[in-house]
Amino acid sequence: MQTRKPTVALTLGDPAGIGPELIAKLLSDPQCLAQANIVLVGDRWLWEQGMKTAGLTVATRSIGSLAAARSSACDLPLFTEVRSIDPTQVQVGKADPAGGASVLKVLDQCMDAVLARHIDAICFAPLNKHAMRQSGMGFEDELHYFADYLKVAGYFCEFNTLDGLWTSRVSSHVPFKEAASYITQERIVQASRLIYDSLKAAGNHAPRVAVAALNPHGGDGGSCGREEIDIIKPAVDELNALGYAVLGPYPADTIFLKARDKQVDAIVTMYHDQGQIAIKLMGFEKGVTVQGGLPIPITTPAHGTAYDIAGTNQANVTATKNAFLIAARMGLSYLEQNR
Repeated sequence: MQTRKPTVALTLGDPAGIGPELIAKLLSDPQCLAQANIVLVGDRWLWEQGMKTAGLTVATRSIGSLAAARSSACDLPLFTEVRSIDPTQVQVGKADPAGGASVLKVLDQCMDAVLARHIDAICFAPLNKHAMRQSGMGFEDELHYFADYLKVAGYFCEFNTLDGLWTSRVSSHVPFKEAASYITQERIVQASRLIYDSLKAAGNHAPRVAVAALNPHGGDGGSCGREEIDIIKPAVDELNALGYAVLGPYPADTIFLKARDKQVDAIVTMYHDQGQIAIKLMGFEKGVTVQGGLPIPITTPAHGTAYDIAGTNQANVTATKNAFLIAARMGLSYLEQNR
């Protein structure tokens, strides 16, 4: 029996950034089109501008709303128009509150479709957090916005992925001076379980997860901090008792060597830059962000809006393609679990 395809919503991202041209490049790839029933959501003029910038023409079929996405599935990408911003309000290459409001309006439509079970995953083109906050988003980042909108009660965190390696973190978009206060046994257990289970949903049936230390040299036996002894190792022991194949803690300055050598599939870091510096150095143009812990898979390329090259057709589509393929794989798992 032929496997059903997941229905994946795509957005164009910040109107002033590289998102529209990236989506045009993505949807010109027949291999990507074959992975899902795709529905593009956004302003028609912005979509046409993205195709023009990329020098591509992509045929789509218009539908009235996301509610019709499943029943309208065909070989072409679907398109549903959301009028979120006027062309006169956009200055390419510049963050603006109007652009942030546009992003939020489109994402709200997608999340409404999530709640109504009309779609199985969302992949959004790069957005700008500052523009979104200027427009009234009252959260530190889009993940917290999603979690509030979708009424998530459990633990959630952002994952970054690169060539099969996934990373999560115990603290994220908070000032560095506050990061240590987030390091608790409960949060480490939650972060590790979530990335382990998410890897399984993405097709890795036996994930190998490693946990990073917080202090230099892993605390040097307590002479350089006791978090490893008092908090992190007990969390690893608890995870093992629960049946999760989790190792550590390993010093943060060497743990990514294990990833490089394919000894682990995922790393749980203690704070944002501990993992982000390493994974972006390993492949900035290929990385993906997965919004972990939400009721539906949501992914995006890990890079930003690249205002400096917006509108010049220089944007590399690799990370966007990787984000879409992860959304499709996880969306299929979601679809199968919710038949």
